[in-house]
Amino acid sequence: MADQNDAQRLAEAVGKGMYERDHCSQAHGIELLEIAPGYARMTMTVRKDMVNGHDICHGGMTFTLADTAFAYACNAGNEVTVASGCSIIFPAPARLGDVLTAEARRTHQRGRSGVYDVTVTTQDGTVTGLFRGQSTRIQGSVVDAG
Repeated sequence: MADQNDAQRLAEAVGKGMYERDHCSQAHGIELLEIAPGYARMTMTVRKDMVNGHDICHGGMTFTLADTAFAYACNAGNEVTVASGCSIIFPAPARLGDVLTAEARRTHQRGRSGVYDVTVTTQDGTVTGLFRGQSTRIQGSVVDAG
């Protein structure tokens, strides 16, 4: 149990440390709701400056939210990890005022490589994004765990 508690405390420290330096997320109103080893849940409200010419949330904004949750999930173990590839499908549009939640989960890990699936939903549960990201662990730590 102590190992799980230590891993959770470390994930929370990583989330806090990353967010303090994450100017992109802050600028877009993306908030970290929950983080755990291999997992992150983040939220963002669709603002007027995020809506495209079709009066729906720009796909790039949905991608940004999903990619951000992916980044937090794959760095939660305090080993610097970057995206090596990702893709997204948009099953339904999000609209002005929608509160989007991205939930990222590690589905596979082997060596320095991982695969994460992220589901983006609106406040009523409508799926607006299905994202898959591949990660590669590189050198370094996200935060000083000492």
